[in-house]
Amino acid sequence: MPDSPDHFRLGLCQHACVDDPAANIATAIDQIQAAADAKCDLAVTQELFTTRYFPQREDEQFFELAEPIPGPTTQQLCDVASQCGLAIAASIFEQRALGVYHNTTVVIDQAGTIVGRYRKMHIPDDPGFYEKYYFTPGDHDANAPGWRTFDLVGARVGTLICWDQWYPEAARLTALRGAHILLYPTAIGWIPDDPAEVCEEQRDAWQTIQRSHAIANGVYVAAVNRVGVEGDITFYGSSFVAAPSGKVIAQAGESDAQLIVADCDLAAIDPQRRAWPFLRDRRVDAYRDLTRRYVDG
Repeated sequence: MPDSPDHFRLGLCQHACVDDPAANIATAIDQIQAAADAKCDLAVTQELFTTRYFPQREDEQFFELAEPIPGPTTQQLCDVASQCGLAIAASIFEQRALGVYHNTTVVIDQAGTIVGRYRKMHIPDDPGFYEKYYFTPGDHDANAPGWRTFDLVGARVGTLICWDQWYPEAARLTALRGAHILLYPTAIGWIPDDPAEVCEEQRDAWQTIQRSHAIANGVYVAAVNRVGVEGDITFYGSSFVAAPSGKVIAQAGESDAQLIVADCDLAAIDPQRRAWPFLRDRRVDAYRDLTRRYVDG
């Protein structure tokens, strides 16, 4: 790791999940410890890393998988963070209150302290991805802004989750809060009977939209996906990090458990934004219609 304070090293933890949450947590902790050995500043889990991707169907029993924050899993992660001296961003099925559940990223600093959480704002409801049954969207008002950033080891990190990655508004609003890096813990894959060419188009679209967030906002983007077959979904891994130019600087394979390490040169952000001054040239006076569902005329 370079000595420059402008360099920030990411570790993305890509792996398959099994039925036993304890086994999944152990797998993730092994990768987090490997990230610490690789001198990473921050380790990032995939979406809902403690369980199989249960929202493939609506089943009340799966609410039993949720836990509070702070809770047993976050305590284990806090202990690992403090022992290893790196920060962790982990995706948790959160029980906020009786009957209120969220898909949440909890952020833990290198001292092992929970510094905040982000509750997924965009919740899908599609065949195989019935998340609206389980998750309440994150709050958004003057007292609890939905878009969050956190200062970690010299970088400001923005926390978004999976379905958020298709929305340029989410990336822009998080970048406007000063993020240097946007994180997207993810669970995405192919469903049966999709032709091979459609599968490749879908994965390409998934990467392209996130690379576009990097370009449009002049930030690093990191997406960490799971692998393996769960029910009707083949998760395609391919976790990656894109630079502010949109260039992919690190990428995992499609099917193997893998720790991806990427160095982010934070000093590259300012010259990139000078060269492509998209933030400077925004017409903030002309975007009022973005708050409407649809512009009918």
